Amino acid sequence: MPPFQKASLLLCFLFAVTGAAQEVVALPFDHIDGVEWQNEEKAYYSDIWQTQVVTNVSKPTLQVFRPTADTNTNTAVIVAPGGGLYAHSINSEGIEVAKWLNQKGITAFVLKYRLVPTGDDGVADISLLSQTNPDKIMEEVAKVMPFSIQDALNAIAHARTNAASYQIDPSKIGLMGFSAGGAVTMGVAYNYEKSNRPDFLVPIYAWTDAMPVQVPKGDTPPMLLICASDDPLDLAAGSIALYNSMLKAGKSVGFHMYTKGGHGFGMRKNGLPSDNWIERFYEWSIAEGLTQPTE
Repeated sequence: MPPFQKASLLLCFLFAVTGAAQEVVALPFDHIDGVEWQNEEKAYYSDIWQTQVVTNVSKPTLQVFRPTADTNTNTAVIVAPGGGLYAHSINSEGIEVAKWLNQKGITAFVLKYRLVPTGDDGVADISLLSQTNPDKIMEEVAKVMPFSIQDALNAIAHARTNAASYQIDPSKIGLMGFSAGGAVTMGVAYNYEKSNRPDFLVPIYAWTDAMPVQVPKGDTPPMLLICASDDPLDLAAGSIALYNSMLKAGKSVGFHMYTKGGHGFGMRKNGLPSDNWIERFYEWSIAEGLTQPTE
C-alpha cells in the first residue's frame, strides 16, 4: 500500500491541550538504518532559544488547526517549523503560524517531521556543536533529512487523500517551512510525485546549506521566498540563488528580502517590517488565486 494511503488509514486522536481539543494525525514512517532514538520526544521551553521547542521526534505527526466553518476558504497550509533538524521551534514557527492562518480561513497542519536524535536538551546539543564541531551537525542532518522530506510528502498526500473530511480543496494544499523546515520544503520541491505534489511552496529563511539549490522540476508550483539580508547564518545568498533558479526556469516566484530581521523571526515581534511577513504571504496567496479574502 502506498504511504499516502497508509496515512489516510492511521488513527486520528484527540487530546486536551490548554483546555482546547487538538487533533493529531500519526503519519507513516520506516526505520532509518544507522539512526536510533535513545530519548523520548520532549517538549520544553528552551532558555537558549527563548521559545518552546520539541526535540527527539522519531514518529512524524500532523497537528490539525481548522478555521471556523463560516470563514473556511478551503485552502490548506502544512507548516514545517525550523530548528536545525535538532529541534522544532514549535510555537513561533508552528502553532502561532497555524492560528494566524485559521483567522484568514485557511486550514493549517503543523508538521513534526523526524529530527536528529539528541540528548536531554537538543538545543544545547546543536548550540555546542555549532561552536565546536559544525561538520558533525551536517553529518547527522544528512542521515535524517531524506526521511524528514518524506514526512512532508506524506503529510501532503494525507491532506489531499482526506481533503473532503478536512473541508479543503485538494488542489490548494501548500507547504510552508522555516529554516530547516525550509530545507525540507525545498526537498519536497525536488522530490514530489503526483499524489504528494504541493500546490504552492513558501520557504522562509531556508537552510540552503542542508538542501542545496537545484534545477526546478518541470511542473514546480508557485513559490514565495522570505528572508532577511542580515541573517547571521548567511542564508540570504541561498534564498537569492533559489529565487534565481526559479526565475531562470520561468517558474512563478515571489521574493521578500528584508533589510533586517536576522534568523528565526517567525511570529516574533521585533518592531521591524519583517514582523509582517505573514501578511505579505497572505496577499501573495490571494494574488496567485491560492485562496480568497475573508469578510
